Amino acid sequence: MYLEISPSGGRWWRLKYRFDGREKRLALGVYPDVPLALARQRREEARQLLAQGIDPGRQKKAVAAARAELGANTFEVIAREWLDKRDWVDGYRVKVVAWFDNDVFPWIGSRPAAELEAPDFLAVARRIEKRGAFESAHRIMQNCGQVMRYAIATGRATRNPVADLRGALTPAPEQHHAAITDPRELGPLLAAIDGYTGSMITRCALALLPLVFVRPGELRMAEWKEFDLDAARWEIPAARMKMKIAHVVPLAREAVSILRDLHPLTGQGRYVFPSARSAKRPMSNNAMNAAFRRMGYEVGTVTGHGFRATARTILDEVLGFRPDIIEHQLAHAVRDPNGRAYNRTSHLQERIRMMQVWADYLARLRSQPTTAPGSAMPSP
Repeated sequence: MYLEISPSGGRWWRLKYRFDGREKRLALGVYPDVPLALARQRREEARQLLAQGIDPGRQKKAVAAARAELGANTFEVIAREWLDKRDWVDGYRVKVVAWFDNDVFPWIGSRPAAELEAPDFLAVARRIEKRGAFESAHRIMQNCGQVMRYAIATGRATRNPVADLRGALTPAPEQHHAAITDPRELGPLLAAIDGYTGSMITRCALALLPLVFVRPGELRMAEWKEFDLDAARWEIPAARMKMKIAHVVPLAREAVSILRDLHPLTGQGRYVFPSARSAKRPMSNNAMNAAFRRMGYEVGTVTGHGFRATARTILDEVLGFRPDIIEHQLAHAVRDPNGRAYNRTSHLQERIRMMQVWADYLARLRSQPTTAPGSAMPSP
């Protein structure tokens, strides 16, 4: 063993040895980071390997390669690979990445995915539950389970321990989006939308939402290429739907009119409802709810998502449409008597009729916005 000194002043501990009749050198560390005592210890370890017929230099390279492979198989590396392959809208992607960065990676990100067990994931979930984010805990564990399935598919794990957490997480409290389901309260809201004094793009989005009752994210991300205004039809691609199944939205005459009015303003771009800051991005996910606040409706009274509950309730209880037809139009999973999922155009003619009846009913409510409780409502 000796200390090699370079012309620039660098100093390395080296061990000269012979293996298979060839002279070789082994680096034992940099001085003074590796003191003499540690260098001697490493020299003795190398001699023990030589006594067993093992080349210490080759052994060192094998250990380094194993560590590199282990680093490529950590949960964080695999999770980021999986995230890169997700075809999500940008807003949701940011949310999921933040979940992993803040709630998962600091605790188990550096560990090999194959070594993780159910208690490791449960400990992550418990930390999230401690701050009262029970629904987030469920969603994050669902994503962790998908990462583990990806690890299995790519040969870097053999089982998914997240599946063993079934029943172990604290149930998430049921949450309902604030919604108006009383027709007597809906008329004034529709009139307030008509009188909204903000941007035309936001006003058109607000006016269209109750007519189509899609999820707000599906509306604000809408692209002009998805619409056939002559056929009065909007086809939302599967990638943007919660259930990942393409969805058809029949457009009532009133909906087509709103879109035709808006087209001269935004029709040359990609998005029907572009951001106020950049036409290359869609309207922000808070724009419509912020508009409701400007109109005087509190968070616990009205939300964009709440129009789905509004339509479901009134179409059933007031206008008398079949629940399965309504559920189809809400893009919920509806199955036939044999348990098979209906396709996106199921009952389309009845849904077309329903959407026009619904639009006509909203127009009658809008014309009587000050209807008092107990007084007669517009007839269905």
